[in-house]
Amino acid sequence: MIFRQLFEPESSTYTYLLHCPDSGITALIDPVIETVERDLETLQQLGLHLDYAVETHIHADHITGGRMLRERTGCKLAGPAADDLPCRDIGLREGEPMRIGNLVLNPLFTPGHTDTHHAYLLDHGGLPLLFSGDALLIEACGRTDFQSGDAATLYHSIHDKFFTLPDETLVYPAHDYEERQITSIGQEKLRNPRLGKGKSLEEFVQIMDGMDLPYPKKIDWALPGNVGCGICPDNLPPEKERLCELDRQG
Repeated sequence: MIFRQLFEPESSTYTYLLHCPDSGITALIDPVIETVERDLETLQQLGLHLDYAVETHIHADHITGGRMLRERTGCKLAGPAADDLPCRDIGLREGEPMRIGNLVLNPLFTPGHTDTHHAYLLDHGGLPLLFSGDALLIEACGRTDFQSGDAATLYHSIHDKFFTLPDETLVYPAHDYEERQITSIGQEKLRNPRLGKGKSLEEFVQIMDGMDLPYPKKIDWALPGNVGCGICPDNLPPEKERLCELDRQG
């Protein structure tokens, strides 16, 4: 397997490149519109063709690069079937693995940050890799105070779907804001200040309800953009217009 963890600094988003050398099939998980050119350059440097762009959920902090990548490469767009987005080519559901050549992504339905959020579990030679999206971050978790979020639901998703995995499972989140790249299930069960050391549901809900976070600064244009799989909405800020020139020309 060829694997790359790529970072977009403005939204602190990680995009993951997965490639099966046996089949030549390649996927990107959670691409960002600001870094489409970087992603295409990375693919070119590695001699790869993009086949799939996969989303964990409808993002509120950036516009996905999926639509633009499809225009540039012909890749198929995949994401949770429950989002019911006509612009996607493939709907993913728990219990229905997605094959990237000989690599198998197992979708895990993990609502709470959003009501349709999915994570993806990959077994790499006996070592489980979890692409946790926004549900579980490094010593943190996704917000639950907007966009169909619910703290109790997220608690159950993490405990029932993530904390039942082997402790050695490597966790690759969709974001980190402190220059960290990776964690593990065992570490999160011990060190996560919101969830670790057996925190109860009541303790977690109290923590999440008391965070008093600011209104997401990009949500008003990111959400409509992502409902269109990366379309450029009319209320896009002027400084972001350059990102959508190709989209509007095409």
